[in-house]
Amino acid sequence: ETVTEPVTEPVPAAEEEEEEEEEEEEDDLAGRFLRLEREQSALLRALPPFGEPVSHVYHPLDYAWEPHCDFVRRYCRTPKRVLFLGMNPGPFGMAQTGVPFGEAWHVREWLRVVGGVKKPPSEHPKRPVLGLTCRRAEVS
Repeated sequence: ETVTEPVTEPVPAAEEEEEEEEEEEEDDLAGRFLRLEREQSALLRALPPFGEPVSHVYHPLDYAWEPHCDFVRRYCRTPKRVLFLGMNPGPFGMAQTGVPFGEAWHVREWLRVVGGVKKPPSEHPKRPVLGLTCRRAEVS
């Protein structure tokens, strides 16, 4: 099991890493799902920025892509009838791990997801991204 300490340099744009990751993605269900997520993330990034009072927006599929991919490749192997409603990543859940509804302890210990989590380019001082080493639990 690998738990990566947070990295302090800014996250490169997702497009720069996209070529390398596309080579790793197969044409299986998980690979198709990950490609679809990348496409949707690009559309979200193209939206105009939020104004006041929003000061920080986290994009965990950019900076927590490694554990997210590990999660998808482990658990998205066969078609499922699932609908996520009201998904709120929360500051101590998906915002830390890149895994939907995934606080760090459960993602690391129960799901056995691994991967490095980088720092987002703009981090709120009260909501630091610690990745899989985060000790706070998401209460939502």
